[in-house]
Amino acid sequence: MELGIVGLPNAGKSTLFNALTEAGVEADSYPFCTVEPNRGVVEVEDERLQELCRHYQPETCRGAPITFVDIAGLVAGASRGEGLGNEFLSHIREVEAIIHVVRFFGGDQVSHVEGSIDPLRDIETLESELIMKDLETIESRREKTERMLKTGESKYREEVSYLDKLQDGLESGQPVRLMDLSEGMEDLVDELFLLSAKPTLYVANLNEEQLAAEDVKGLGRLEQLADERGEELVELSASFELELTELQPGEQRMFMDDLGLEERGLKRLNRASYRLLDLITFYTVTGGDEVRATPIPRGFTAPEAAGRIHSDMQENFIRAEVIEFSRWQKAGDMSTAREEGLMRTEGSDYVVEDGDICHFKF
Repeated sequence: MELGIVGLPNAGKSTLFNALTEAGVEADSYPFCTVEPNRGVVEVEDERLQELCRHYQPETCRGAPITFVDIAGLVAGASRGEGLGNEFLSHIREVEAIIHVVRFFGGDQVSHVEGSIDPLRDIETLESELIMKDLETIESRREKTERMLKTGESKYREEVSYLDKLQDGLESGQPVRLMDLSEGMEDLVDELFLLSAKPTLYVANLNEEQLAAEDVKGLGRLEQLADERGEELVELSASFELELTELQPGEQRMFMDDLGLEERGLKRLNRASYRLLDLITFYTVTGGDEVRATPIPRGFTAPEAAGRIHSDMQENFIRAEVIEFSRWQKAGDMSTAREEGLMRTEGSDYVVEDGDICHFKF
């Protein structure tokens, strides 16, 4: 499950990527510093996992991973090949969701491709390019579908009507993810890999002064836009977060206190990213060897969840022993939980819930 970090050039995408992953990729202050996408895996901080690890003292304590992809900046006209154009858009097509970095910080040292700071304009620029590319995809599909109308099969007439509705919405400036789609239209959107359909959250990239300020110009308008769309907004300073990665925890706390910050922006972004992908976490405990948190899409059955650990476990699934984390917490350990009848045996139709501790038999 990959999240693409996107935005206009010099919005702070690579700086944010480096803060998240400590990967040290190039992040210079000129457009298209990033060309090929960089990938980094981050483990989500998880208090439940930490409690399990403190109890079992395993050799390995493995957190739930999220993969972030640093994608080259987009400019107006990208759908027509401007900048890195089609290459940029193809990289977006490959990720499951989008983290849209919106620049709020000013300063002459880092130029803005449009010459001024205007967050809502920048959002409209990027979204317009995604919409233009989606319209191109729909037109290409329409040509193929209309050729198939002569077969007389009703599914092709239905598909044309779906394409008409998608086109009307896009031409009015509405991203696909904000449209009210029928089940048939959702299937078609998935098949076409439409860019504006991807779940999106916004990152307002501030400087340190703006972090401490009570009012930041333009931030209220972005908060309103995100609220109207039912999408999340995370406010942080990518450059400040990157500086914190070089400090010890005590020093980090001191600098955060100076700005009145209760927790790091990266923690909030990781949690928001997890919600964006609609993931849940289950846990496995392997004696003293490993305690592991594994992310899965909501609605996965026990065999599907087991398959995220190893494909053999899904193919040869027999049953699962399951206990909710809160019940394990009250019991204190697995043996007590078994004695008290808190462990359940579940079959292949069981839908795993967030916080389940599972032991798979296969």
